[in-house]
Amino acid sequence: MALSRSAARRFDARLQARVGRLPASPVDGVLRRLSEAADHGKLWLGVGLVLGTKKGAPRRAAVRGVGSLLVSSALVNVVLKPVFGRVRPDAAGVAGGRALDRSLHTLSFPSGHSASAAAFATGVAMESPWAGALVAPVALGVGYSRVHVGVHYPGDVVAGMAVGAAVAAATQHWWRVRPSTPAEVRTTERAPALPEGEGLHVAVNPRSGDADYDPASDIQALLPRAVVRDIDDEHSVTDLLQQAVREGAKALGVAGGDGSVAAAAAVALEHGLPLAVLPAGTLNHFARDVGVATPVEAARAVEAGDGVLVDVAAVNGTPFLNTASIGSYPEMVRRRDAMSGRLGKWLALTIAAGQVLRTGAPVELELDGRRVSAWILFVGNGVYTPRGVSPPGGPRWRTACSTCSTSVPTCGSAAAARCWRRCWASASTPAPTGSSRCGR
Repeated sequence: MALSRSAARRFDARLQARVGRLPASPVDGVLRRLSEAADHGKLWLGVGLVLGTKKGAPRRAAVRGVGSLLVSSALVNVVLKPVFGRVRPDAAGVAGGRALDRSLHTLSFPSGHSASAAAFATGVAMESPWAGALVAPVALGVGYSRVHVGVHYPGDVVAGMAVGAAVAAATQHWWRVRPSTPAEVRTTERAPALPEGEGLHVAVNPRSGDADYDPASDIQALLPRAVVRDIDDEHSVTDLLQQAVREGAKALGVAGGDGSVAAAAAVALEHGLPLAVLPAGTLNHFARDVGVATPVEAARAVEAGDGVLVDVAAVNGTPFLNTASIGSYPEMVRRRDAMSGRLGKWLALTIAAGQVLRTGAPVELELDGRRVSAWILFVGNGVYTPRGVSPPGGPRWRTACSTCSTSVPTCGSAAAARCWRRCWASASTPAPTGSSRCGR
């Protein structure tokens, strides 16, 4: 074993020496600057900031990439380098055009720069393959640059890359990558095909999603013959869609978050009309579950008249599609919504969470004949398994409400089938009264 380790080190040193003998070229300066840009993760933090400006997969990619970088950097520099204790190559033979501006006196194996580069690139690629494809060549360049400037052996770089990639892959254990494919597609159902949205009335919630973006004009451009109206302080989603029914709408539509979708589904359920869901909220749980990534996909479904069947559950007679909740969470959402117009969504959410934690109280419930105190109760429509960072108990945190009865049309589209959907009304045991929010 000692002999093979010694042979590996000699081979590693020969490779490093061969790289050192490469003739001088303009690439030397480029690689030196690239290596220095990656000092202390500055290069990757900058890329992460750029990715973080775009919500969805790029923002998740930035969070996973930076988190993986921080963990891998600590693991390499605090744990692995002292364990292996390998010194750096002799800097005396490095050509002046390649040498770094400062001397390094830390240990060599594994390469911290390479570990950080691989951790960031792998974490980004897990969430956003296209972003990962752009970042990966830069990460490989950083790894090679450490050999080119004479501060690492090739083996240091390979080992660092392996450690960083492994750390990023291990984040799946605590934070699973969000699937890019839709949930199981339900039974398909034909709905009226509405060329250019003729006969469709859409209620738009401009307060959903980005604070400075109103999707109404984009929806009107996608479906020029549809009637598109924004909600306001005097006209809710329910008001606009009830008016649309009175005006003879062939189908209803909603652009907003999960609360807006649930309100629209209740109206569609009441009148037996199809409902087109155009994702325009922050999380878009319902739209995402059936694979509707963009309003463009929903618009194609409207014109094609494709659909699937989905379940609708109810709590205290109020329909919901994904989950209903009772307790601290709906109270926090109500407070956030009241302040978001003045403060912005995220600052309002932070203040609302602090207020609820300071003044909130548990709700008294009767569960299987037993009185309990609970801060939050979630009721899922069918088996509901949260993805990402979940509460303790994982998949056990779920309650089924799925006894289907009256069939009534609603809904949206699935990525593969470009669907509309009709919803089945579901009877469920009424939840206890109290602070409740049924709207997702």
